[in-house]
Amino acid sequence: MNGIEALEKELRLLKGEGKEEPTPSTRIELTETNQEGLKVGKQSNGKKYSVRDNRDRFFFPNEWKKFYQYLKNDKQKITFDLLLGTGARVNEVLHIKVNDIDFERHTIILRVTKTKAKKGEKNSRPRIIAISSQLSKKLKTHIRRKGLTGDATLALLSKPAIHLCLKSTLQRVEIKDWYMFSTHNIRKTHGNWLKALGIEGIEICQRLGHDMNTFLHSYGSPDIFNAQDKVDMRNILGDLYDRRLK
Repeated sequence: MNGIEALEKELRLLKGEGKEEPTPSTRIELTETNQEGLKVGKQSNGKKYSVRDNRDRFFFPNEWKKFYQYLKNDKQKITFDLLLGTGARVNEVLHIKVNDIDFERHTIILRVTKTKAKKGEKNSRPRIIAISSQLSKKLKTHIRRKGLTGDATLALLSKPAIHLCLKSTLQRVEIKDWYMFSTHNIRKTHGNWLKALGIEGIEICQRLGHDMNTFLHSYGSPDIFNAQDKVDMRNILGDLYDRRLK
């Protein structure tokens, strides 16, 4: 099976990627694939799913630069700019409206956020996050070119298109374990980079909308990045938290 066939197969299996894995009682089988670290399973209702051994994969800065360079158009670029620049979930980004962006303060209101039923939440809790002035400028240009106003969303890639673009572009830039990436790994990249740049864990948790246990479990040591990595992170993220780093 070549890379494209594997991608097409995975897209069929992973329509619900990012959701929790099925409970053990619903699994029938879990088998190895020809891709290291990736297994395929089947639920009792016949629906297939995949399990990645490493859900904590993130981009190193040089990988992200290669990936971004191979994006084909402005729509792809602004979509991935938003995902990396905010650390927001895909669903949160896709529900951003023009009126949610404050171009003077360089902030965005995320109104449609994840509801945490286990914590007794019945409704999503909007949160305001900062963005870099560079991302703010890109968004303003994108909105002007598209003629977007008011309550319009940002005319980004759809969720399936984001997934397809991510996987196919990673293959083109020859990231060997491209199949270990999902859109959620961009969020992990954002959090890991902020941690490497010295942002406190509680601030990262508030920004990303999760608790400290998730932070401790999902984010690695900043020592895995070298000095050049951190320079590249700063160039990619722009002046986000710049006042905190001076």
